[in-house]
This record gives sequence, C-alpha cells and structure tokens, in this order.
Amino acid sequence: MHILDELQKRDLIQQTTDDEGLRKHLEENVVTLYCGFDPTADSLHIGHLLPILMLKRFQKAGHRPIALIGGGTGMIGDPSGRSTERSLNSAEVVKGYSDSIAQQLAKIIEFDKGENSAVARNNHEWLSSITLIEFLRDIGKHFSVNYMLAKDSVESRLENGISFTEFSYMIMQSIDFEKLYKEENCTLQIGGSDQWGNITAGKEYIRRRNSQENGEEAEVFGLTVPLITKSDGTKFGKTAGGAVWLDPEKTTPYEFYQFWINTDDRDVIRFMKYFTFLDLGEIEELEKELETAPEKRIPHKRLAEEMTKLIHGEEALQQAQKITEALFSGELNSLNADEIEQGFKDVPSVTIEDKELSLVDLLVNAKISSSKRQAREDIKNGAIYINGERNQELTYQMSEADRIEDRFTIIRRGKKKYFLIRYQ
Repeated sequence: MHILDELQKRDLIQQTTDDEGLRKHLEENVVTLYCGFDPTADSLHIGHLLPILMLKRFQKAGHRPIALIGGGTGMIGDPSGRSTERSLNSAEVVKGYSDSIAQQLAKIIEFDKGENSAVARNNHEWLSSITLIEFLRDIGKHFSVNYMLAKDSVESRLENGISFTEFSYMIMQSIDFEKLYKEENCTLQIGGSDQWGNITAGKEYIRRRNSQENGEEAEVFGLTVPLITKSDGTKFGKTAGGAVWLDPEKTTPYEFYQFWINTDDRDVIRFMKYFTFLDLGEIEELEKELETAPEKRIPHKRLAEEMTKLIHGEEALQQAQKITEALFSGELNSLNADEIEQGFKDVPSVTIEDKELSLVDLLVNAKISSSKRQAREDIKNGAIYINGERNQELTYQMSEADRIEDRFTIIRRGKKKYFLIRYQ
C-alpha cells in the first residue's frame, strides 16, 4: 500500500501542499523528510507523538527521516497555537533540553538502518552563525510582510500583540527547510496542523532562492497531521496530574500505561489508528470486540500495551501490567519497592521515623484514622488492610515483616482509600 494511502486510511493527513505531486515523488524516490522539535522542556510529551511516529512510518516505508532539534528556534519561541508570548530560556537551559530530547527521539526512530537511517540535526548549528545584516539583506528580502501577516499563526495574535521576535519565527523555520534541502536533499517537511503557515512559508522561500535558471521550480512538499481532540472535550495528553511525558522519571511507565488503558471508548479505535503500527485489519477486528464486548476493554488493553512497549520497552510494559494486576487484585505483596513507588505515586503518603509503632498509633499518626478510638473501630470492623492483607488485631505491633524492602507499607482503609507509609 502506498504510504499516503496508509496515512489517509488512518486519518493522519490534514493537508498537503500537492497531493498528486507528493504521491509521485514518494513513488519515484527515497525521500528525505524532516520534522522539527523545539526544546521547550527537558522531555517530549505525548502531544509530540503523532509527528514523531509519522517520521517512523515514513522510515518503515523506506524513506529517510531527519529529526531536527530546535536548539536555535527554541530560543525564540513559536507563536503557532498560542495566544500569549512564550517565556525565553537561557542558552544553557535550551542546550540541556535539546540533549534530552535528542536521546528520547533516538529510542523511537532508528538511526542505524542503512540507506534510510534517521539523521539528527540541530538548527542552532546554522541559525546561531547568521549575522543581522545577512538575515535582513539576504533572507528577509524574500519575505513580504503582507504575506507573513496573512498566516494564521501571526494573524491570530495581532489583536493581543506579537513581538518582532516571535513574528520572525516563520523566517527561521523557513531557513531550516532550505538548509536541509541544500545539505540533506530534504524535500518534505511534516508537522502539526498549526505548522501549516510555517511549512508553506518555507516552501515558498526555497522556491524563491533555488528556482533553476531554466524556469524549473525547486520541488519540495509539506504535509500536516490533524490536531488531536478527545471526544469528551478535554485536551489530549493532559491528566489531572498534568502532561503525560515520555520521560519515565516524569511520567512513570505505569502512569503512561494507565493513560492509554483509560482511553474513552469513543476514542480508542481512532487512537489505535493514529499511534500504533497494528495492521488496519487487526484494528477492525478490535473494533468488533469493542462493539460486542465493551466491558472487556480489549482494544484499550492492546492500545496501552502497544504504546508502553513502543516508548518504554517490553520490560517496562510487563512491570506496568504487574502493578495494574496487583492493584486490581489487592495482592500487593507481589510488588517490590520500585513498583510501589510507581503504582502509589499519587496516593496520600506520610514519612514515619518510628518503625515499631502499634497499628493503632500508625493509623492516627498517618491521619488515616481521626483518633485512637476511630482507629480501633476501623480495625475491629475489618476496614484496615496492611499490604493487601486484612488485619483485625487491636493490639497489633508493626514489624519488619510489614515493611516492603524496609521502605514502604501500604495501608488500605475501606475498599479504595490507599495510604503509603514511607520510612526514613
């Protein structure tokens, strides 16, 4: 199947600059394409996944992706999709962010795959060396202010104001496209739908600077992916705890797995098409499973498995599944301390210095029960569980056996209220 047909069946194409021309170009060439990622944080999040996976899809189809780290553009800030000016970071911070993002991209896109091995570039390499006179005289003359003002990314900001700094971002991204066109024979830029104005500006800049003397225009293309929305109206990639990051230190593999497994029924098949590399026929079968047995949540589990394995690996997936099963069954003794750290990251926790407290004192000190009298009632009524095991012994003394790797004890009060006891 042609790569564009595959993308269309997955609803992954928002716009192209020339559908027929791009189709022919992809059929006749090993095409070099790029997508840029500005380092605005020390990790990418799942909002970046669609363009990253688009690079991977093109690579699997035999083409050559470039992951462009925006070490230069990241110091300016893209106005696209924003109503306010970005805060500017120092050069040192942007470099640190850039290094972290490059490492994350290397885990997803293959940089050792022969002819179509991925390439990593950083636009700080060329943007930092352009002089002001060169920028204005040799580059700026190719951009009409009227043309730039008409772009959505700029026009939407005019009412509230846009600085010359962010106004110039379009030119910087155009420089990137032209640089990669010349040095890497890069003829396709991809990005989110909010990048359409920047992409078409780059295409026009290449046309102006690189048209042949015989009248032939430089042949380059642009393609955007759709903006992802959730059926319930909430923003994709956000949870109550904030963004869902690709860095396991910021969003644990268990949390990452849970994000996907909790996908709304109305979104799960669409997200499988967007984010997984499962065959479309298999996705159709999973859609039937959803219709006939929605309570089993088979597509949700498969989506969570595929995404966790893709981003964090098989071992992290198995660990996330183990934590999920332990929490569902209540058999918490099967978890080690690191798994408890992941699974109980967001539950109330308290640090205890005295490891030899009675259970009654522990419940009061950790504010699990409001008083010693209430603690005794909770224990007597069978409402207290230690590491998943019910304990109804009023005189019970906490011991080493109740501490998992001498770091944690998990107390459950009632059916769902968990508390994490940490030991110094």
